[in-house]
Amino acid sequence: MGEEEKVLTGGNASGHVIQVGATVRKPWIENTSVVQSFLAALRSHGVDAPQPLGRDESGRQTVEYVGGSIALGQMPLGTDDLRRVGRMIRRIHDVSESVPMPEIEGWTMLLPVDDANLMCHNDLAPWNLVIGDRWVFIDWDAAGPSTRLWDLAYAAQAFAMLINGEPIASAASRLRAFADGYEADALLREALPAAMAKRTAAMFDLLRHSNKTGLQPWSDMYVNGHGDFWRDAAEYVAQNQTAWERALSRSQ
Repeated sequence: MGEEEKVLTGGNASGHVIQVGATVRKPWIENTSVVQSFLAALRSHGVDAPQPLGRDESGRQTVEYVGGSIALGQMPLGTDDLRRVGRMIRRIHDVSESVPMPEIEGWTMLLPVDDANLMCHNDLAPWNLVIGDRWVFIDWDAAGPSTRLWDLAYAAQAFAMLINGEPIASAASRLRAFADGYEADALLREALPAAMAKRTAAMFDLLRHSNKTGLQPWSDMYVNGHGDFWRDAAEYVAQNQTAWERALSRSQ
């Protein structure tokens, strides 16, 4: 008799997510074979990512199940934890430079960026970080060609909680801790505030456009609270550029 299948929550854009024993099963999609190869390459260089396990007997993609708590439930993270996350992402990006890029032509990216030159997770956020005996980023289905700055801008906004209603000083302090952990250089620190504004606005535009065209699951997400959240976040990030620039300045 096969092991019991347990439906996991989350996975807004991943289809049905099922736990079977020590594994997670999801639909096999067009880019899954490339993503599984990417995960294997990261692991071979010491990045603790979920182990890719190919297809199961039903044709679903299979990866290792990583136990622990989702970081989203522990926000805001403290300074040391934010630095740790920054270091994790820096390691992923550095190792990714050794991973061959797939053919970009014909590759579908939800939020494409000009001059993509790096395989990236593209959703490095508290809802995709498992914290337990191991700290591991999960849900790599959106991985694909991007840039270090574009990927980092999304992660920085999310982990620093640059969102409507947060005291600006507290958010800026978290942003600095995250960037310090990443060991961002002067050029990256200078570029990050504007990139965060552009990346956050792009997320809202994706949801708004999807609602107009009926593209799922983002169309439903737009009307179920995600649209309001990302609209407000985009305004917050854009309106407080000076605070982010000051926080990221090495002179502070």
